[in-house]
Amino acid sequence: MSESEDRLRLAATFDTVAATYQRARPDYPAALLDHLQHVARLGPGSRLLEIGCATGKATLPLARRGMRITCLEPGRALAAVARRTLAGNDVEVVDATFEDWEAGGRRFDLVFAATAWHWIDPVVRYQRAFDVLEPRGHLAFWGATHVIPYDGDSFFEEIQEVYDRIGEPLPEGAAVPRPQELPDERAEIEAGGLFEVVDIRQFDWEIAYDADAYIALLDTFSGHIEMADWQRDLLYGEIRRRLGQRPDGLLRRHWGAVLHVARRRG
Repeated sequence: MSESEDRLRLAATFDTVAATYQRARPDYPAALLDHLQHVARLGPGSRLLEIGCATGKATLPLARRGMRITCLEPGRALAAVARRTLAGNDVEVVDATFEDWEAGGRRFDLVFAATAWHWIDPVVRYQRAFDVLEPRGHLAFWGATHVIPYDGDSFFEEIQEVYDRIGEPLPEGAAVPRPQELPDERAEIEAGGLFEVVDIRQFDWEIAYDADAYIALLDTFSGHIEMADWQRDLLYGEIRRRLGQRPDGLLRRHWGAVLHVARRRG
């Protein structure tokens, strides 16, 4: 299987857990959206194109700020949840991939992707964004990844031996992702010559999970969706057992996001 085929296969797994995705995935910090709005000079009436909106986690807070958003979401179940989530706002959800969608001459003030940019074909994504932006329009993308502070919850180090047991070890030499130390895509953005980087900023936040909430979150990750039943049963059983031994039954998971904002050249 080619890298492109594998990327498409993994991306499609999220559509199988659409209802859980909306409930379990974290909301993005208001500070991140505030900064995006400021740097990209957005306001009520700004025209936005979102790539891979999923269930509308990033869409809804921007729509509530008066922005007009066209969302592209190839997963039919995800798109259906998004339409319900976003009802009553100036938002259109289109069942399409960014690679195949036709803009019909429309131009946007911002093209953005929240935890979706890496799923788009890297050969065409910057050119496609360039083609649908207004002159001096902006491209923005960010993710939401697990980061571990130096004084973070020991649960994740302890549970790794269970991942090892079920055949899901960390890659050899994998670095521990730390808050404010995540890599960024500045070099890639600038290499194509279509965009100039305006700002890159990292945001961190913390969420406490009980066993049910954390397992629901894991059920929205492609790697866990694709696990064999015996692997999930063993892993989830150990998560419940270990959290059950804690007085409050909770773990603390830290999230990190690298917000990239770039301006269209020319």
